[in-house]
Amino acid sequence: MAFIFIGRSGCGKGTQVELFRDELKKKYNSKILHVETGSLLRNFVKSKSFTSDLTKKIINSGGLMPESIVIGLWTDYLIKNFSGTESLMFDGAPRKLQEALLLDGTLKFYGIKKLVVIYVNVSKDWATKRLLGRGRNDDTEEGINKRMSWFDKDVMPSVEFFKNNKDYNFIDVNGEQTIEEVQREINKKVFNS
Repeated sequence: MAFIFIGRSGCGKGTQVELFRDELKKKYNSKILHVETGSLLRNFVKSKSFTSDLTKKIINSGGLMPESIVIGLWTDYLIKNFSGTESLMFDGAPRKLQEALLLDGTLKFYGIKKLVVIYVNVSKDWATKRLLGRGRNDDTEEGINKRMSWFDKDVMPSVEFFKNNKDYNFIDVNGEQTIEEVQREINKKVFNS
């Protein structure tokens, strides 16, 4: 099985990924390989190469990584860690349409039949208020507006690709609920469908 979590910055996706992973382990006693793009990028930056230095500059400026870097990191991670027996969970990607297309091809290459996209759907205003309330250094009004804009411009085409692809069970979840309500909605839609 493969599960892809997508949602705006501030939608609570990271929390839901952790809760869902625990639920998946309980339900299926399944080994899970969690492909967390942000973590892969942070580890890559520590490698101290020309490419990792450029990557660090993009991360620090709040920009989006070129598809080739993100796809290269996933590919390397899957080649080194995926034995074919784990369920896959993707968090923080794909962001751009080209990444979604290549991820689709990769999942089909591995012969994964159960493909689920969980879209934690929140409005731009709701996410902005939540991010401003967190008080993190990178949650400035300018930075948040930039993230909201790139979500609409770059990520929404990926959302539409999965939504309109018959090979995927696309689950649209109302993210503007309590953590527990979002978790219940995800579990109900994934496990009862």
